[in-house]
Amino acid sequence: MRAGGGAWDSGPRSPQPPRVPAHTCQARRGPRSSRRGRPRLPNPSRPEAPRARLRLGSSVGGRGGGRRLGTGVADMLLLKKQTEDISSVYEIREKLGSGAFSEVMLAQERGSSHLVALKCIPKKALRGKEALVENEIAVLRRVSHPNIVALEDVHESPSHLYLAMELVTGGELFDRIMERGSYTEKDASHLVGQVLGAVSYLHSLGIVHRDLKPENLLYATPFEDSKIMVSDFGLSKIQAGNMLGTACGTPGYVAPELLEQKPYGKAVDVWALGVISYILLCGYPPFYDESDPELFSQILRASYEFDSPFWDDISESAKDFIRHLLERDPQKRFTCQQALQHLWISGDAAFDKDILGSVSEQIQKNFARTHWKRAFNATSFLRHIRKLGQSPEGEEASERRVARHSHPGFQSGQPPKW
Repeated sequence: MRAGGGAWDSGPRSPQPPRVPAHTCQARRGPRSSRRGRPRLPNPSRPEAPRARLRLGSSVGGRGGGRRLGTGVADMLLLKKQTEDISSVYEIREKLGSGAFSEVMLAQERGSSHLVALKCIPKKALRGKEALVENEIAVLRRVSHPNIVALEDVHESPSHLYLAMELVTGGELFDRIMERGSYTEKDASHLVGQVLGAVSYLHSLGIVHRDLKPENLLYATPFEDSKIMVSDFGLSKIQAGNMLGTACGTPGYVAPELLEQKPYGKAVDVWALGVISYILLCGYPPFYDESDPELFSQILRASYEFDSPFWDDISESAKDFIRHLLERDPQKRFTCQQALQHLWISGDAAFDKDILGSVSEQIQKNFARTHWKRAFNATSFLRHIRKLGQSPEGEEASERRVARHSHPGFQSGQPPKW
């Protein structure tokens, strides 16, 4: 876990990628701009601690308010350590960040020097949203991969639920690119390869992330050779044989089949990786428009371009790789395994030319964000999604409730009217 629409540019309109609005979990908005004229879009000796009691199958909500998990699921996934006071387990250092209904604190395990990112969730805030945290814990308990932020422990007090997450200190993907002395297509290939490996692992376990985007990709350490980590499993889902139906995610990264309200599966993650790969090579997104309906229409048509001059120095292999990931038909779209075998990832096809100047300039223009802008986007997009109906049948009602209230992202229902 990590630590811690404005005015349009009225300058010349020679090939100029758009500035994209804040890529934020709260806003759930995609990039906004008009393809015509490409205006820029507006610019994350050891003292012994009290022995914890263990409880299985406990409810996540407050007294009597939480939904109990079945014994089998609890035995495998939801082992919680009961404590009256979390300060008996961790020394709370400082606040790292906050979410819709939780705070993340830097915490040190008592009796050791081990640091964690402690996600503190008040049970009062969880009422009606229990399935969100239950699902996140269930997914994270299943995974163990060097490129996935780990859940180290779960504690429960009378008033709070605490998730002790692996502390990652290297910062967000875009911030690190901006700080580099050089950046090449090979660097982008290496980054994408690491994420593909992690997502391929998730898919082998039947897990669909459903919210892959740049700000959920974090560096483990500040060092130059740091690995990249996949984080934020709040919208992930264990796909137990059936296709998924609940529409969720961040608009600029969602796949066409999700917008069409069709059942979907692991291929939506591959599409999102295609969008991320595109951005890593030019600094702006493949789909964007000032109008939400037009943005969705572009995604539904898989309508994007390799604009000159921004793509002139990018290899044909990279473009071929992206075409296979941004394939309109999920049946024809690459799987993670196929993507890992593509020569742009597995071979020596990626160019070694420094593209930092162009990419960093576009990232600055397209992904600079402020708190007020994120709040504006959240409010604006919430108004938009209220026009959509109920989620399709096929997934449990609790997940639909979570999609509506906990994550202000896509809801499923009637297709938007273009």
